Amino acid sequence: MTKSNTKTFAYCRVSAKDQNEDRQVKAMLELGINERDIFIDKCSGKDFERPQYQALKLQLCEGDVLVIKSIDRLGRNYKQICEEWREIVRDIKAHIRVIDMPILDTTRTDGLLGEVISDIVLQLLDYVAEQERAFNKQRQAEGIKIAKAKGKRLGKPPIQYPDNWKEVYTVWKLGSITAREAMKRMNLKPTSFYKLAKNYKN
Repeated sequence: MTKSNTKTFAYCRVSAKDQNEDRQVKAMLELGINERDIFIDKCSGKDFERPQYQALKLQLCEGDVLVIKSIDRLGRNYKQICEEWREIVRDIKAHIRVIDMPILDTTRTDGLLGEVISDIVLQLLDYVAEQERAFNKQRQAEGIKIAKAKGKRLGKPPIQYPDNWKEVYTVWKLGSITAREAMKRMNLKPTSFYKLAKNYKN
């Protein structure tokens, strides 16, 4: 559906409620985008099941422009970003503009050429992100291997028996005090207490 008056919308996202979206919003206002046309989500970019993003997509029509500050504000998974990008550009026939990456601006290159350029750039970003993830995994595995070779213990240190363990444990097993009282005397949490008790019994 083509509207007689196309509109420009903006999408901003931060990963958590305590993060600030002001920098993104300021950039949109400076472009002259109406504040009521700025959609903001405060949630993870792991997928596109976000309330404000979905509300925005429902309003997008042919010829409209969707502006985002940077590609990672749209999402974290580049394969999903490619799918969303194609749906907006090919199916809805709206435009997308990424402020921090001018090459990702379909308003500057209409038609098939613009789609091809966008596809190439997004696939390249996906490849770079995948290589970075693989590199991080390899680096982590190498770090663990070196740490083990040096005899370093990985993960949380094991729970230590408190000094008064034997005394309090014996009283508790005799039924003279409750488990809650035993935990209180040894300053242990329930999970730690029962784990130590199980190991001690074995």
